Amino acid sequence: MHQGNQTTISEFLLLGLSNHAEEQNLLFVLFLGMYLVTVVGNGLITLVIGLDVYLHTPMYLFLANLSVADISSISTSVPKMLMNIQTKSQSISYESCITQMYFSIVFVVIDNFLLGVMAYDRFVAICHPLNYTTIMQPRLCILLTVIPWVLSNLVALTHTILLLRLYFCDNNTVSHFFCDLASLLKLACSDTTINELVLFIVGLSVITFPFALILFSYICIVKAVLRISSTEGMWKAFSTCASHLTVVLLFYGTIVGVYFFPSSMHPDDRDKTGAILFIVVTPMMNPFIYSLRNKDIKGALRKLINKKSFCL
Repeated sequence: MHQGNQTTISEFLLLGLSNHAEEQNLLFVLFLGMYLVTVVGNGLITLVIGLDVYLHTPMYLFLANLSVADISSISTSVPKMLMNIQTKSQSISYESCITQMYFSIVFVVIDNFLLGVMAYDRFVAICHPLNYTTIMQPRLCILLTVIPWVLSNLVALTHTILLLRLYFCDNNTVSHFFCDLASLLKLACSDTTINELVLFIVGLSVITFPFALILFSYICIVKAVLRISSTEGMWKAFSTCASHLTVVLLFYGTIVGVYFFPSSMHPDDRDKTGAILFIVVTPMMNPFIYSLRNKDIKGALRKLINKKSFCL
């Protein structure tokens, strides 16, 4: 459908990570492996938390939500990329592309918010241990769980509505392995000033507010830990938030490393690298970080495995 020199297109072409045919099989095996590890790892954490009554606490409620978000995040893009490699097709329908973009925004944003919520939970646990159960009541925990999901969907909905008003020219080739918002804006032949302004303001807010909460929480935590007289007590207090701190450093370290440090990398390659780290690598690493550093999760996993072995 044409409107002057503007065209409403029915599909996009995803260039993927490489144009070299000989690299496609390697990429397929590599990303299939990472996808399976992510789904199984995060799925196990969610299952263990759901089955073990001992883990029905605020901290593990937030962790289960993070695991669900991580499974969903990688599932928005990697299966389609794997299918395209297998079928040797780069096409994705307009509707599927918009849907993929919407959910990719939702799950990256919710990861950010959940990390802030988890930092607040650790702040209350370490700085106000005697009042922890009073403060972290079920109603507040449900609220702190629901709010990130609502806000992330509002952010994604805002970007999607603004994108739907745009027209796209004859060039429908997305220089990415999934329908990324920034990549789609580059293809639009109508004015994207409002989209880019909203992307900057909302993106900055989404990063800044949770990071400020995390920073405030850990400053208070460090102060509280340093007031503990015994080394054993200090280590015990710190170990309760070590896993979360590791994930925070991985998440925000990726943002700083990819987008803030000067690089000779082409902008498209930089965006692909950032997306792989956010959507694939970080969700894959989270189960290892939480299972290897967390005695409760390791104990619950051990009980689940022993229970299955006994049943067999």
